[in-house]
Amino acid sequence: MSNRLAQATSPYLLQHADNPVDWWPWSAEAFAEAERRGVPVFLSVGYAACHWCHVMAHESFEDETIAAYLNEHFVSVKVDREERPDVDAVYMEAVQAATGQGGWPMTVFLMPGGEPFYFGTYFPPAPRSGLPSFRHVIEGVATAWQYRRDEIAEMAEQVVSTLAGRALAYDQGTPVPGPDDLHTALLTLTREFDGTHGGFGTEPKFPPSMVLEFLLRHHARTGAPAALEMVERTCAAMARGGIYDQLGGGFARYSVDAEWRVPHFEKMLYDNALLLRVYTHLWRATGSGLARRVALETADFMVRELRTDHGGFASALDADSPDAKGHPSEGAYYVWTRKQLAEALGPQEGAWAAERYGVTERGTFEPGTSVLTLAEGDPDPRTRAALLEARGRRERPARDDKVVAAWNGLAIAALAEAGALFDRPDLTACAVAAADLLVSVHLGAGMDAAGRPEPVRLVRTSRDGRAGESAGVLEDYGDVAEGFLTLHAVTGDTAWLTFAGLLLDTVLDRFAAPDGTLFDTADDAEPLIRRPQDPTDNATPSGWTAAAGALLSYAALTGSARHRQAAERALGVVRLLADRAPRFVGWGLAVAEAWQDGPREIAVVGPAGDPATLALHRAALAGTAPGAVVAVGEPGAEDAAPVLLDRTLLNGRPAAYVCRNFTCDLPTVDPRALTERLSH
Repeated sequence: MSNRLAQATSPYLLQHADNPVDWWPWSAEAFAEAERRGVPVFLSVGYAACHWCHVMAHESFEDETIAAYLNEHFVSVKVDREERPDVDAVYMEAVQAATGQGGWPMTVFLMPGGEPFYFGTYFPPAPRSGLPSFRHVIEGVATAWQYRRDEIAEMAEQVVSTLAGRALAYDQGTPVPGPDDLHTALLTLTREFDGTHGGFGTEPKFPPSMVLEFLLRHHARTGAPAALEMVERTCAAMARGGIYDQLGGGFARYSVDAEWRVPHFEKMLYDNALLLRVYTHLWRATGSGLARRVALETADFMVRELRTDHGGFASALDADSPDAKGHPSEGAYYVWTRKQLAEALGPQEGAWAAERYGVTERGTFEPGTSVLTLAEGDPDPRTRAALLEARGRRERPARDDKVVAAWNGLAIAALAEAGALFDRPDLTACAVAAADLLVSVHLGAGMDAAGRPEPVRLVRTSRDGRAGESAGVLEDYGDVAEGFLTLHAVTGDTAWLTFAGLLLDTVLDRFAAPDGTLFDTADDAEPLIRRPQDPTDNATPSGWTAAAGALLSYAALTGSARHRQAAERALGVVRLLADRAPRFVGWGLAVAEAWQDGPREIAVVGPAGDPATLALHRAALAGTAPGAVVAVGEPGAEDAAPVLLDRTLLNGRPAAYVCRNFTCDLPTVDPRALTERLSH
């Protein structure tokens, strides 16, 4: 018998549709039911690729006795954090404030009005490692609710008051980070850099994608060798470690150790999109063969494993899959024993592959099983093909096939650039198809009471071509606009510039406060215990800085003072964080580098399909100037981007115009000269 989650579009919620727990989706009706019954709300937040979410589900939510107790004493609400990042953000802030840590599954008990009063993450079925059992927790909360409800209400009120007091203090007059601030950020990152293994900090290690983008842009603007060295060493270490799938391409979510050897095996769209762009940009800056190989393998992985039938990109591949005995096991699809290598390749080649890929008798993961790594060189194509064929006979990890707007925006930008720079038009075509899906399914506009068009609005998720019910948040608008602007640069299609402008107008109209601060939710979004607002990066660029970057690029392409001023106001907060927390504002620092460089505006004018036009366009896209914007079009075209207006051929030949800070160089017809101008 299914519960209320059976009608959900989220694969994570659907995983719980057959639980004996009487789950509700996040809704006003659920809280009204808690008020009617006079019981607290049990809120459980997770996501489909979360290993410990699955563990807690099997141990507790599938248990008939625990489910019966929950159904009697609580209204139970299940939330997919990827579908409702706003709900996740406000309650995760409460969990971290109360416990000093956070994670998923997230377990929170709420008043019927939504105010939280008890917090945690994973709870085992029996006491373990200092954690109480889940049954003990729910019984304790139910008893406290029955006998000390006034105390609980007072505690919940204090939590909400404390969270309200943590609102961001921000002076709209704070300037954009200047060269000294960006240099200070570089010095701080240098101190935090792991000189032995690459990356920053100790275990667990997450791919520092946004920081690497900042370092690449900083090196391009200043020539600082330390910036490029940190990128090269980190990218090489990740590409050769177990966090990278040496057979199928693509990156796992993070490494549990400092050496990048053993991953947490879930593969997320956002990580791979961001890292595809990093490796593409590293190749653009250095010509690295390793960067090129990893970029193309990652792009091919995304298209092969994550692309949906409707042209979008699925959210994730699960960390778990059935092992040889059919039991769900983390990493079962990816790890190898020496015996398995010998069976796939033969004894002699299997022994060679074990040495080549670091597979030991003892195992580098679980006893006897190892994660493949590649200490040097490139993989042997024949060996790789044979191992891929053998792995393909294993049962695959499940796929969370919902399409998240923000993450698809990141994928569109990465695939469009990779397609252009690596001469892979198939990748660019995939980017266009994903963008078409976002426009046709996720994007829409309504009418107000007076019959006037309302601003364009985004839906956060879709599945099987059907839009979900969750409203887009700031990161959706910022990342999709970034993707559309990149697609405009690569294809020259001004429709993508128009769509980006519509999204950014909604950002300014609905997400921005008069003082220049940005909120993660629109001003007419469902009210929560507080309106979420966070300028720092997490696994993806913050919505705040993603929007700032798109606003700045759009302003450079269109000359819009409104959008440039909004970007300037938004970037002020980056200056406050640049020296003390640069690892958590990497994308903001990258956008600040673009600001310091102009950003440069490159207008390529020439007949479509003309080899000379194509050569100039490719040179423009291959330039390393931080955050440069590119437009290409025919002279005199009525629908051309504003940056192309009044640009003409030079003596009848296609030409490129480079401008920044309201000053333009002389146009050039020489791709090599254009490359030189954009390299310093």
